[in-house]
Amino acid sequence: MAGRVLALLALLGASQVLKAYDYFSPWREQQQMYKLDIGWPKTPEDFTGQTFCVAVDSLHGLVYVGQRGDNVPKVLVFSEEGYFLYSWNDTVEMPHGIFVWNTATDSSVWITDVGTGKYGHTVKQYSPLGKLMQVLGTPGNAGSSLIPLQFDQPAEIFVEENGDIYVVDGDGGMNNRLIKLSNDYKEIWLTGINGTGIGQFKIPHSVTLDAFGRVWVADRDNKRIQVFDKVTGEWLGSWSSCFSEDGPYSVRFTADYKYLIVAQLNINRLAILVAPPVGAIGDCVMVHTVQLADETKPHLVDVDMKSGAIYVAEIGAQQVQKFVPLR
Repeated sequence: MAGRVLALLALLGASQVLKAYDYFSPWREQQQMYKLDIGWPKTPEDFTGQTFCVAVDSLHGLVYVGQRGDNVPKVLVFSEEGYFLYSWNDTVEMPHGIFVWNTATDSSVWITDVGTGKYGHTVKQYSPLGKLMQVLGTPGNAGSSLIPLQFDQPAEIFVEENGDIYVVDGDGGMNNRLIKLSNDYKEIWLTGINGTGIGQFKIPHSVTLDAFGRVWVADRDNKRIQVFDKVTGEWLGSWSSCFSEDGPYSVRFTADYKYLIVAQLNINRLAILVAPPVGAIGDCVMVHTVQLADETKPHLVDVDMKSGAIYVAEIGAQQVQKFVPLR
């Protein structure tokens, strides 16, 4: 058998041997999983500020973008095809995170505002057209860890179908915590202080839920992701080995919950990690990366849970890009 293989290699020649080795090698480059939708949006000039966050309303085919700047609309609304629809600006100072919550009868848009003026340090709920419906926190007043509903630069929010709310509070402020609220805005549990230990945070920057009752937090400056039980707030594990180059800025699951999409701002990269099933969190496994252009600075991402498309809010490029899965 060995003689036949050697004879075959001799007949193939060196170049063909290398091609054959590349094809069968387990170390060959991972096949591309996503491609850039160069037609989204249709009119990129509609981005007039720094784009910090993006949220997808999969039910209604809408994409909300939060941007910052003087005399610019703070929220832009596009169709999933990329057409600009409308914008609104009232009572939004410095949007950081944005999330769309759908119910059986309605939808609303939640925004975390890290501004230091009269609207800042709050988590706010709006109608799709920008009507203010609910304010959590005291506008304009930075809070402390002693008061659950007093925020200090809240980074991001995730709302479950039943209305329960998860907020990571601490985009550089005094608070470094994860809080769960009921749908009537009462504290269910709260965890986290400034630190490097288990359950502690250094800028908890993004939060999401998986399909198995676990809360995933991008613990940005600790360069790790921490995982908690959504019912009790119990710490379940953490991932750090995948983030030696740069900490995680954003965490979102793919539509099938098989992978976790992580934005890494300082190295201009999206990392795609294997999502663990029920049971132990284990160690992180990176299966693919999407390398963005230099100085793009991806800040927060969201996933269309119908089409699987990834939307990336990029501070450096001052745009949102759409990546569609290759099937």
